[in-house]
Amino acid sequence: MPDPEAPPARLLAILGVFSQLGMASFGGGLAGWMHREVVVRRRWLSEEGFLAGLALGQVLPGPNSVNLALYIGQQLRGFPGAAMAFIGILGPPFLFILGLALLYGWGMGMAGFGVVLGGVAAAGLANSVTTGLRTARHMRGLWPWVMAGATFIAVGLLRWPMIPVVAVLIPASIGLAWLGGRARG
Repeated sequence: MPDPEAPPARLLAILGVFSQLGMASFGGGLAGWMHREVVVRRRWLSEEGFLAGLALGQVLPGPNSVNLALYIGQQLRGFPGAAMAFIGILGPPFLFILGLALLYGWGMGMAGFGVVLGGVAAAGLANSVTTGLRTARHMRGLWPWVMAGATFIAVGLLRWPMIPVVAVLIPASIGLAWLGGRARG
């Protein structure tokens, strides 16, 4: 549902907006950036139209941000608009990651490259720890802590493969939550 008072979106403008969004946003929050660019700044879609696309994007399989980009592009210019939004949201980040992979292959033999990668790994670890601590603040009761501890011991200390550990602990967690709910209810 394009905003009837807004100027029509050009295909290159759609590509440009979604290319910027694809390169500038990572780790979530992309829907908020899309809202700002498409509804607030450019007035390409109405609030209701954007929210309909957001809901649809969350229901459909695949990444929500890509689904939302396809919806917005389709609403603005049909199939060509959807194609421009898709290329914009995924193309530049793909090329960036490809460039990093090539840089990695080229730099493996260089002195100091391991130090740089160690710094990147430390930043990634800090991000994971921060996310874990934020999640831990919302954990209530004994069993979530038992499951988190079991995961840490199995994967972190014993070095068991994560997928089988999680494949066992998820049903166990669900079962414990169900039994706890029945005991309270």
